[in-house]
Amino acid sequence: MDNLNIKHILSEEFQNLTEFALKEKKNYLTAKPFPNIALNNFFNNDFLNTILNEFPDLSKLHGSQNYKIKNEIKLSNKNYDKFPTTIKSFIDFLNSDTFLSFLQNITSIEEKLISDPQLEGGGLHEIKSGGVLKVHTDFNRHPTLDLDRRVNVLIYLNKNWKDSYGGFLELWNKNMSMCEKKISPTFNTMVIFSTTDFSNHGHPEPLNCSKDISRKSIALYYFSSGRPQNEIYSKHKKNRTFFKSRKGIKGDADEKKEYFKNFLRNFKFYQLLKNFEKKYIRRGKTGSKK
Repeated sequence: MDNLNIKHILSEEFQNLTEFALKEKKNYLTAKPFPNIALNNFFNNDFLNTILNEFPDLSKLHGSQNYKIKNEIKLSNKNYDKFPTTIKSFIDFLNSDTFLSFLQNITSIEEKLISDPQLEGGGLHEIKSGGVLKVHTDFNRHPTLDLDRRVNVLIYLNKNWKDSYGGFLELWNKNMSMCEKKISPTFNTMVIFSTTDFSNHGHPEPLNCSKDISRKSIALYYFSSGRPQNEIYSKHKKNRTFFKSRKGIKGDADEKKEYFKNFLRNFKFYQLLKNFEKKYIRRGKTGSKK
């Protein structure tokens, strides 16, 4: 952030973040099927062009994860140290107090929002031809920190995107019977939405574009210490991504069932073992990747 002025990052319309957030927070909270907003041209076009020009082919970037399963065929990379300079500065802004204050105001979340320097699940995302991300709800706890996941921010970087390519972000209702909102992943579109155990989202149809085109995005997730209990589904005893089939489409997603493990999770000894693993083993692995 030292080398970039915020005025160079945001478009003219959004220079006053506080004023805009207070004006739009009601629309955010009342949006269907869960609190969300899609903002076009939020960032300065010249700045975002630089981000797009720097965006690497994730299949060639060190540390990328290549998912090739039924529920997700995509590439992602959270290795901040390997990102190009301007992308690093952009992520610094998205994790800054200025942007956190904007999110706090527009979402009306009471608990203090906290950024994630580890970029768990976030960072750079890329989906190529044939790729897919089935409808799901996200993990609701940070994998290594004692924090609750509250907000997703997705920024799309795709110029000249055609509807025929697909790749729409779909927001589905609670019982998976209806898609209530579709958002095209076009260049300079930012989506913000509250993450709970009921915020079903994804792009469930394979990407239909040529092999030289990909769906590029930057994803940031935000956390808090504590959350309202009504945002949690009590039967979700495992902190993981839950994929879901759309109603009327048999076998749409691979819905992992864990009946025996859920039985074990009711016991305190099992919970203590998992807490030990999270605190000492997983955190150690995360630290060793630097």
